[in-house]
Amino acid sequence: MKLKELERPAVQAWSPASQYPVYLATGTSAQQLDASFSTNATLEIFEIDFRDSSLDLKHKEILSVSSRFHKLIWGSFGHGLQESAGVIAGGGDNGLLTLYNVTHILSSGQEPLIAQRQKHTGAVRALDFNPFQGNILASGASDSEIFIWDLNNLSVPMTPGSKSQNPPEDIKALSWNRQVQHILSSAHPSGKAVVWDLRKNEPIIKVSDHSSRMNCSGLAWHPDIATQLVLCSEDDRLPVIQLWDLRFASSPLTVLESHSRGILSMSWSQADAELLLSSAKDNQIFCWNLASSEVVYKLPTQNSWCFDVQWCPQNPPVFSAVSFDGWISLYSVMGRSWEVQHRQANKTSSSFSKGQPLPVLQVPEPVAQASLIPPLKKPPKWMRRPAGVSFAFGGKLITFGLPSNPVQQMPQPCPHPVYISQVITESEFLTRSAVLQEALGSGNLLSYCQSKIQQASPPCEKMLWQFLKVTSEHDSRLQFLRLLGFSKDELQRKVDACLKRDLKLGGSPSQFEAVDLKSDGPHTFCHKASKHTAEEASASSAFFDELVPQNMTPWEIPTTEDSEGLLSQALLLGELWPAVELCMKEERFADAIILAQAGGAELLKWTQEHYLAKRRTKISPLLACVIKKNWRDLVCACSLKNWKEALALLLTYSGPENFPELCDMLGTRMELEGGRALTSEARLCHVCSGSVERLVENWEKVQPASCPLALQDLMEKVMVLIRSLELLQGSDKMSPGPATTYRLTQYANLLAAQGSLAIAMSYLPSDCTQPAVQQLRDRLFHAQGSAVLGQQAPTFPFPRVAVGTTLHPKETLSSRLGSQPPHQVPAPSGGPRATAQPSLVMPFTPSYPSPSQGSQLPSTGDYRVPGPQATVPLPFGPGIRSGPQDAWQVAPATRENLQRKKLPETVVPPAPITAPVRSLGPQPRQVSSVSWSPPGAPREGSLQLQQLPPGKTERKTLPPEHQCLKDSFEALLQRCSLSATDLKTKRKLEEAAQRLECLYEKLCEGTLSPHVLAGLHEVARCVDAGHFEQGLAVHAQVAGCSSFSEVSSFMPVLKAVLTIAHKLQG
Repeated sequence: MKLKELERPAVQAWSPASQYPVYLATGTSAQQLDASFSTNATLEIFEIDFRDSSLDLKHKEILSVSSRFHKLIWGSFGHGLQESAGVIAGGGDNGLLTLYNVTHILSSGQEPLIAQRQKHTGAVRALDFNPFQGNILASGASDSEIFIWDLNNLSVPMTPGSKSQNPPEDIKALSWNRQVQHILSSAHPSGKAVVWDLRKNEPIIKVSDHSSRMNCSGLAWHPDIATQLVLCSEDDRLPVIQLWDLRFASSPLTVLESHSRGILSMSWSQADAELLLSSAKDNQIFCWNLASSEVVYKLPTQNSWCFDVQWCPQNPPVFSAVSFDGWISLYSVMGRSWEVQHRQANKTSSSFSKGQPLPVLQVPEPVAQASLIPPLKKPPKWMRRPAGVSFAFGGKLITFGLPSNPVQQMPQPCPHPVYISQVITESEFLTRSAVLQEALGSGNLLSYCQSKIQQASPPCEKMLWQFLKVTSEHDSRLQFLRLLGFSKDELQRKVDACLKRDLKLGGSPSQFEAVDLKSDGPHTFCHKASKHTAEEASASSAFFDELVPQNMTPWEIPTTEDSEGLLSQALLLGELWPAVELCMKEERFADAIILAQAGGAELLKWTQEHYLAKRRTKISPLLACVIKKNWRDLVCACSLKNWKEALALLLTYSGPENFPELCDMLGTRMELEGGRALTSEARLCHVCSGSVERLVENWEKVQPASCPLALQDLMEKVMVLIRSLELLQGSDKMSPGPATTYRLTQYANLLAAQGSLAIAMSYLPSDCTQPAVQQLRDRLFHAQGSAVLGQQAPTFPFPRVAVGTTLHPKETLSSRLGSQPPHQVPAPSGGPRATAQPSLVMPFTPSYPSPSQGSQLPSTGDYRVPGPQATVPLPFGPGIRSGPQDAWQVAPATRENLQRKKLPETVVPPAPITAPVRSLGPQPRQVSSVSWSPPGAPREGSLQLQQLPPGKTERKTLPPEHQCLKDSFEALLQRCSLSATDLKTKRKLEEAAQRLECLYEKLCEGTLSPHVLAGLHEVARCVDAGHFEQGLAVHAQVAGCSSFSEVSSFMPVLKAVLTIAHKLQG
């Protein structure tokens, strides 16, 4: 591809590789004349801007010179100085060598000429700067003269040795060795190449072709291998390029033969030693691959010879070509063909025509024998990675690199070693994981918990491990009470001490009893009556005499109209209810309780309630809870400062069927109403209830950023609790909930990344069908290699698609509208224990309703092509990263997910989707009263729907397992409405409440797929926790992996509500 062009009859020189920006110097050629036959000479510098798409070069500076040039070269001498751009050396006629300071040329402030020397005989056609010492310049001219110049002292040049050619010849080319700084080579028209050693000042070897037909026009050393060089022949009888190795100097190593006429110049790429440019009298420029000896790039020129080609030192794919017709062109070997350029030129011209045709652009026609081939069949070295690194599954690190030492024999293959190493970045994480695995395997959880208790520094952490330690014991409730600070033995000891103290103050029981016996009171009768013997009772007269002692005062039954009299009358008549009421009115609570016990359970209950209602003391609520056993009121109404006491009451009185739920309720209230400290303490409640899922959710609230060690802390507690519950319940495996599954999968991923594949696989839930878990299990199984020989491979986690099969049109339509069996959606966990929480199931099935379900809907718009279900949805869980949130585009369905079932003849094809998704912004007043329909559904009046039977118009009851969705969303709408201040937001919320009815209808009809339901429950959980940003992420995941027709009626408005809530929260 042509990049730039310049019309100048000149020779060229690129700026050094260290120079920026890129410059190209041109000097008037001594071998060319322009149409004006002018003999003036100039030295010009152009800036090359490859970002500019035009073909023009940016002219920087021009300098008039005294003589024209045969050779021009740009060296880096002086680059160590500040603001130095190097030196340009030019070889002219009559042995003239001229040196210019490029910095002075560009600044136009000082004299740019450094020196002029005329030591040579004839034209100076060969120049080359030493690549190791920028102040050393070699020049060659006629009569086999070679001079070595030191730019620091130009007075007396040195020679590499005596003239070796006899008879003397012109020096056609000079080149310094690229690996050894004191080796110089020269090329001669006779076909010989002489290699000079400047340390010995003599030639050390001569290379020549035995055919004696070589006319050397160019010479170049191998960029990497010190003993190899190339020669090119200008003779039309032998237009070849010879690759020589000085260790085998008897014959060339490789001969390149594709040019039809003599080769005028060549250039060896310093960026890729396999690429060599050559230009010849056949008007062609070839790029050779020396490793395969083939032409990898051809560029036809115009009808003129190209006498000089040079690679750009700064930009490896760019090279310049100078032709005898006075043009300097810049090309790229990574470019396009002539045909593509021609089409681009036509396209460009059409943009400037302004309605009028432009003249036809004359593009040079390539020669017939030069067939254009794609640029560079093999990627060049500058595009290859010299080294690479990539992480693989299981914490493997794959590295590779090119050999540091150059290969001595190019035809031999170059070894490229690849290294595989295990990378461990979390050594402490692995150590703790191994200790946990050992404890779980041996079953010695008590000692493991004891060690964690000793290591724990925060009191709350130590308390949590103490709770976990006693979970596996059968009397765990008593142990929990002791840990909370409530011990029955300690209480008995304190009560006994208190009673002893009271007895000492008031006297002994015997004394009280003696006093009572001697006292004259109504109760003396009872004591005396009990002391009569059987002999005394035998005599009736004596018995009656003793029955009414003489010294006893008789008691009377009051019959007055006051409260005492009314009470005695009620007792006489056996009316215990009025009697108890009188006692309660007079606040004779002890009498009321005694009478109520005689009146039955109902009266006793009524008395207790009224007593507790009247007696308002600090302990009255506690008495009420103990008597009524209303533990829910205790959990919901007690002060969170007394959470330990509330938990102790539940441990003491609550039954086993309600205890887990009540503990979770207390923990949830601590999380929602308490601060960070109470949220952390709520973990004890979840440990007591055995709710693994709640424990994980609590950790996610306290620890939002899951670093490896924090996740290790969680897994230690989770696995100890799970193993304790399994031991108590006698079950082998428990089914974790969605949050626990997500964290277990994350933990397994971390273990796999550190190389612990077998341990990672043991943590994955065995009965989980989430795609992410299945894929990880499959990768872990196959990554272990021979370690899993003999074990059954897990189920293949991806849908199998028959490649190459085509469906009949009718079959395709029927498959799109075919019936699907309704999915049994697992109910969200309402129980407290982890065993009651089903795993989140997301099967690879289309999520559109069956015809039987769709017939109950009021629109035919539900019969739409489902979205792609082959997309693997990530597990819903906290901390998930999702893709774009507006993923509502309908993609073509995969044939694997479509059932091939014939379409009934009565089914009408669905209406196409012609309307976009409606905006979530404010709607006009007159539209807000009209019922909203999904996008693509027929508008009012466009389709006359049949009236459904009365039985089908009744709205179904919302399933109990989905009632929490409606409660959460309606509560969110109410909170947002109360917090919103502007009328626009309130109007949006009102419309959102109406449109969410579509969701509730689908929930009643059961037409939503399992993974959509699971996602909605996850969104509701985020809403309840106040994590609206996380809820938006889950919303985007559900929307991206669901059918458009299934969720388009409620997902946009749900997103709008979450966005409003997030803004109001911020």
